[in-house]
Amino acid sequence: MKKVLSALLLTVLVLALAACGTKDKEDGASGSKNADGGNKESTKIVVGASNTPHAGILEKVKPLLKEKGIDLEIETYQEYILPNKDLESGVLDANYFQTIPYLESQIADFDYDFVNAGGIHIEPMGVYSKEYKSLDELPDGATVLMSNSVSDHGRVLEMLEENGLITLAEGVDKVKAELTDIVDNPKNLKFEPDYEAALLPTLYNNNEGDAVLINSNYAIDAGLNPLEDSIAIEKTDSPYVNVITVRSGDEDNEAIKALVEVLTSEEIQEFILKEWGGSVVPVN
Repeated sequence: MKKVLSALLLTVLVLALAACGTKDKEDGASGSKNADGGNKESTKIVVGASNTPHAGILEKVKPLLKEKGIDLEIETYQEYILPNKDLESGVLDANYFQTIPYLESQIADFDYDFVNAGGIHIEPMGVYSKEYKSLDELPDGATVLMSNSVSDHGRVLEMLEENGLITLAEGVDKVKAELTDIVDNPKNLKFEPDYEAALLPTLYNNNEGDAVLINSNYAIDAGLNPLEDSIAIEKTDSPYVNVITVRSGDEDNEAIKALVEVLTSEEIQEFILKEWGGSVVPVN
C-alpha cells in the first residue's frame, strides 16, 4: 500500500511540475519582459513597401513602434502589382507604396476589399530631359515617355496642361484623364505610355525620348534629385497621396492605428523633409 501511495504522489508531483512548465512557456511566448519585470504584449506586423522612400521611412519608424510593443517587419518590392496581391493573400498586414488614385483603380480592376488607413506623403511627379532645359524648349513632335500605369496618366496630363503644352476636354476629371481626353496638342507631342514605371529612369539615362515622366520614388532610387534634375515638377498639393493600405476592417487594428500615428508624427514628418529635401513631402 505504501508503494502504491508513493507512486501516486510521485505521479501527481510530475504532472504538477509539467503543468507549471507549460504555463511558464506559454506566458513567455505571449509577451516580452518590460523594464519592471512584468510581461508586455508584443505584436508583429508585416508591411510591404517600395524601396525608396517608403522602406526608408519605415526603418525610421521601427524603433518608435518597438516602444509601443509592436515589431515591424518590412518586405520591399520593386514593382506595383505584388504588394496588393500579397496583402489580399494575407502575406502582408499592410502595404505602403501606392497613391489614392492607384489604390482606387486596383480595387476597381481586381475587386480588392481594401481601405486607405491613412495618408502619409506625396512624391511629386517630375519631367526629365537630357536635351532640353524646360518644357517650353520641347520641339514640335517631341516624344514623351510615360508609365503604363493608367492611374498616373491623369497627373501627367494635368501637369502638362498647367504648363500650356496640351488642353484637356472641358469637364473631364483630371485625376482620371486619359490620352484620349486631349483636345488640343499644339506641339504635336507624341506620347508613349507603355513603359514599366521602374524602367523610366534607365530610359532617361539612355537619352531615350525627348521627355520622360518619372515618379519621384524611382527617380530618387536611381540617384536623381527631383527638385534639381527635373525640368518640371508636380505641385505639392497633388491628390496623389501615398497611403497605408489594409484589408477592410483592419484599419481599426490597434497596431495599424499605431503605425499610421507614428508615420504622421512630427518626428517622422521632419525626418522626411530633411532626408529628401522636399522631393518627398509629408501630409498632415
